[in-house]
Amino acid sequence: MFYHTDEPHGLPYNPFNALVIPRPIGWISSLDSDGTANLAPYSFFNGVAYDPPQVMFAASGYHQNGELKDTVRNIQQTGEFVVNLATYDLRHAMNLTSAAAPSDMDEFDIAGLEKEPAELVNVPRVKASPVHLECTYSQTVELLKPPQGDASNLVIIGQVIGIHINDDVLVDGRVDMKKTDLIGRLGYMDYVRISDVFTMERPDWPTT
Repeated sequence: MFYHTDEPHGLPYNPFNALVIPRPIGWISSLDSDGTANLAPYSFFNGVAYDPPQVMFAASGYHQNGELKDTVRNIQQTGEFVVNLATYDLRHAMNLTSAAAPSDMDEFDIAGLEKEPAELVNVPRVKASPVHLECTYSQTVELLKPPQGDASNLVIIGQVIGIHINDDVLVDGRVDMKKTDLIGRLGYMDYVRISDVFTMERPDWPTT
């Protein structure tokens, strides 16, 4: 099939999210100006630069009252956030934090997650996660808006200033992907679990 993205596709669900896969999950913790913690997963997330290391996540839409989503507002106000990697064991807790909870509720408490202080930023991290990226806010990039309505499409970019790696997932000085047991986002309500890893060395030019 082929369809123009500005026309009906005729399928029961939008296939776009099922085509850009798998997507890493940025499980992002932040604090509001009153010190209330927020924790939410974003599947439009990735690393975007090595030096200095930088990450991005994209947030679409507003709250029903027209305000920015809690994570975006918190980061823009405080300039800090933490990316916690989501594992298979934490999948249900991560899913709980995806609900649109009131802004004054702490998603750590909702999901029954223990907090752990960060080293360089004033934002708690998910203690059970094997990897945490401590970040400072760099900028917000506003993308094209939907043709109907006034919903936003925002990309938040942050600089990674500190990294926590659980020693249990390090083998011979490398992060063992199987030991992290990370999950990723597919389309619809589907996820993937890292269970099969293979290696290919980058070739020199010319290839033979």
